[in-house]
Amino acid sequence: MYFRPLPRLTLFFVPMFLFLVGLGVWQLERLQWKLGLIAEMNAHLHAAPISVDEIFKLAPNDAQYRRVALDGHFENDREAYVFTATDNGLTAYHVVTPFVLEDGRTLFVDRGIVPPELRDPQKRRAGLLTGAQHVIGVWRTPDRPGPFTPPPDLRNRVWYAHDVWGMAKALRIEIAAPVIVEADATPNPGGWPRGGQTVVSLPNDHLQYALTWFLMAGALLVIYFAYHRAQGRFGIRRQG
Repeated sequence: MYFRPLPRLTLFFVPMFLFLVGLGVWQLERLQWKLGLIAEMNAHLHAAPISVDEIFKLAPNDAQYRRVALDGHFENDREAYVFTATDNGLTAYHVVTPFVLEDGRTLFVDRGIVPPELRDPQKRRAGLLTGAQHVIGVWRTPDRPGPFTPPPDLRNRVWYAHDVWGMAKALRIEIAAPVIVEADATPNPGGWPRGGQTVVSLPNDHLQYALTWFLMAGALLVIYFAYHRAQGRFGIRRQG
């Protein structure tokens, strides 16, 4: 076998090949990180609820998706609504209500969804929980509104993202943490709001990306040697 590499082509090929392989390895590392993150979130969701004081002692990332127990009362006259679409393509609203803890601190609780015709709380009076309440929910730090998120309809208290700071400012509430506690699926009187809407959805395409980069590196390698063979610089010498 003989191989006489072309200098200029090789100077281009080697760093490009190493770059593509490096991207593939990086995606494999990201895959392991994402699998660990998903496993951690699922473990949090299935663990026993902890108290508010306990969750405040955790780092924000460690608190994410943990179940927490709240004791206090709702301020139903300060409901806010977050527009959403359900799995079947229908529109709905998340009912986000300030919840005053027994020690006076306030958090936002996403009580669940209602159809548009029940956004008005007077049409679902049975579900307006009054007095002392015990709520189990999932502790979430929501994503900030993006550049294309529509501005809120402040007159009707309608938002298009869980903008906790914006809601707190509009409702003149001092919140204890920039989080949403998403209520579990415990039925509310009258059936609405419908809780248990927490969704863990983390895209995990890292293996696909890794295979793509490795295939590109392999294709580049094939082209490199095929070109050298066409130029008579790579092949097998035959004896005799």
